Amino acid sequence: MKLAARHRPMMPPRSAFAGFRFPPEVILVAVRWYLRYGLSYRDVEELLVERGVEVDHVTVFRWVQRFTPLLADAAGFGRHSPGDRWFVDETYVKVNGVWRYVYRAVDQYGQVIDALVSARRDADAARRFFRRMLSTLKVRPTEVVTDAAVIYPAVLDELIPSAWHHVEQYANNPIEADHSRLKHRLRPMRGLRTEHTAQVIIAGHAFIQNLRRGHYELAVNAPPALRVAAAFTELAQAI
Repeated sequence: MKLAARHRPMMPPRSAFAGFRFPPEVILVAVRWYLRYGLSYRDVEELLVERGVEVDHVTVFRWVQRFTPLLADAAGFGRHSPGDRWFVDETYVKVNGVWRYVYRAVDQYGQVIDALVSARRDADAARRFFRRMLSTLKVRPTEVVTDAAVIYPAVLDELIPSAWHHVEQYANNPIEADHSRLKHRLRPMRGLRTEHTAQVIIAGHAFIQNLRRGHYELAVNAPPALRVAAAFTELAQAI
């Protein structure tokens, strides 16, 4: 006679905060301050010390790198679908002393659709960026606005042949204006050391920007000034 299988009790999922010396509230506020405001890691360290929390700036860096992707992924369920007009352009940032391109896209409502750091500005990079957006979001635009770069027509004909490719002077102003917000946030930083670090920070900036603009079903009852803080509190329960 076979013995009945012994059932193990269901264990709750391990929290992403497990094993950290500081409580989730401290970690979350440090990550939020860094992504939201024009602060360096040392600035966040100083602000925490003023509140009686002694944390090294290197620890703050590790928290930002660890928790920013987790928070953004956890928020994915509540993200609004992008609109059908995509504005696509590249800007550039310096990573470890070398210029790197940043592909970015926003829709007509100001939602940052995605951002991708690339070593090159070519058709392969543009194709990778569009494939990433299309596979992640499961939506397709009816119009894509770009500058006159020669790499785009063939890539769009290949990946989104039904979309109207709009190239016209000043038509891409929305994304170019949005680049300036990213550059303003990056200015206080003392350099981005790796492409991975740059990708996390740039994606985190887009995440915060979208939260502030109400592109998530998160903290919907919170006043606009408290929306990001309330959303982080909700997301902490999910990670």
